[in-house]
Amino acid sequence: MSELIQVIVPDIGSDEDVDVIEILVNEGDTIAVEDSLITVESDKASMEIPASHAGVVKSIKVKLGDKVRQGSVILEIEAAGQTEAAPAPVAEKAKEDVAAPAPKEAVAETATQTITVRVPDIGDAHDVDVIEVLIKEGDTIEQEQSLITLETDKASMEVPSSHAGVVQRVAVKVGDKVSQGSDILELTIAGAGASAPAKAASTETAPAVTIEEPKAAPSVISAPAGVMASDSPKRESPTSSFADANVPLRNLPHASPSVRKFARELGVDLHLVTGSGSKGRITPDDVRQFVKQALAGGTVGGAAPTAGVTSISGDFQVLPWPKVDFSRFGEVETQPLSRIKKISGANLHRNWVMIPHVTNNDLADITELESFRKQVNEEGKKSGNDARLTMLAFLIKAAVAALKKFPEFNASLDGDNLVLKKYYNIGFAADTPNGLVVPVIKDADKKGILEIAKETGELAALARDGKLSAAQMQGGCFTISSLGGIGGTDFTPIINAPEVAILGVSRSTMQPVWNGNDFVPRLMLPLSLSYDHRVIDGASGARFNAFLGQLLADFRRISL
Repeated sequence: MSELIQVIVPDIGSDEDVDVIEILVNEGDTIAVEDSLITVESDKASMEIPASHAGVVKSIKVKLGDKVRQGSVILEIEAAGQTEAAPAPVAEKAKEDVAAPAPKEAVAETATQTITVRVPDIGDAHDVDVIEVLIKEGDTIEQEQSLITLETDKASMEVPSSHAGVVQRVAVKVGDKVSQGSDILELTIAGAGASAPAKAASTETAPAVTIEEPKAAPSVISAPAGVMASDSPKRESPTSSFADANVPLRNLPHASPSVRKFARELGVDLHLVTGSGSKGRITPDDVRQFVKQALAGGTVGGAAPTAGVTSISGDFQVLPWPKVDFSRFGEVETQPLSRIKKISGANLHRNWVMIPHVTNNDLADITELESFRKQVNEEGKKSGNDARLTMLAFLIKAAVAALKKFPEFNASLDGDNLVLKKYYNIGFAADTPNGLVVPVIKDADKKGILEIAKETGELAALARDGKLSAAQMQGGCFTISSLGGIGGTDFTPIINAPEVAILGVSRSTMQPVWNGNDFVPRLMLPLSLSYDHRVIDGASGARFNAFLGQLLADFRRISL
């Protein structure tokens, strides 16, 4: 007597949803116990989910891209007679181990302490290969930052740090084999942070306090024995049809989960990337180099564009642009793009694809500054002075002060080097009938606000007349794009490569602001700072924008 059995996602050691990245069976397939059904992936690990029963697949309940968790139904199978359930998941034991807190040991508080970070519980795996070392001596690392990548026959996993501190010694190298308890590195930490769960040092005379990571430390989702996949599957190739979505794809790229995620964010097919790591493993630098070569117009690996796709600079391929006869739906008119839009469009596309943008939005109180600006302009009218102060002039001057305080914003990436500039040339986006152009105020740090206001007006007039020279649009360090005269609350400006940041300014509005006693009307200016996350972290971006807001709120600070 046959019966339908629902196969569900077992305990995977996490309550979070994970992505279904591969479906390994089709309806009608005959499967055995422990046959892999689907592959799921978190940010740091991929794993295959096995069958708990043998039988014939009657219906598949998930598809590529779905998110699942423990208890989600994967498929229904028809089992003939009595079927034998799969062995209890090893993850249950792992969870019990995790539930029991690691023994604590009092650690004397000193100014700093050196601890040994070791390989935590990684299940039943022994002598696991170290395929990547993600830190080096002298690095300052955060808690939970990945230290090394390990690989077994069926899984890749990144091992995170249990503490924040400075790396004093790295005890492993690529190609080493490690097991639970193997030393990874020695870390100097502040005394206050040394009370994390720990095990006793192996010897009383050891000069450093040895602290092991908690049992749940590895950044890999717990799963039943033997279910972890070595890599995520190949995503649908540009030529694959949706009808092929459930066909198993076993020619997997040799890369860690974090590298695969990085490649997906950039739209890179890892099957086109040649790995430079151990055993041909693909590293983050390999992905970056692939994108650089593709956008520079070079071919990578000598591969020709795949049929049915459009090749954008070598092997950086996307689906072809849809061809639609718009006149079938109504009257149309065709206008060619202006030369400026053709040039800027290509640059903007490159910058958006190549630069990992992050935008920080903030508000600056410009109530007093706007009153001062109007006052100066009124005085100028009475004295016959034509110079008209604009808010852009104040923004340029404030940007120079902020660049001096945060020099990493006044820089450009050159391969693995950061070029820090000692000059301050500020570009500003000028709206023209043919599109946006970016004139540059040279040596803005050496010019007064009235001089800057006059020069921006002259350059904007040249831009509208199409008379800007190439020299007047070169050498910028930082760009300001202002939509204040048009509207909007905030936006994401695209970084003007090779710069590493750009400031977007929207229309100021009168808003009620709490002063500690009551709400008062204040003129607030929205600031949208986009920055290159390869160079600038989130905290620096927020500090830069906040400092800029402080200068605009009280411009006397510019002289400090």
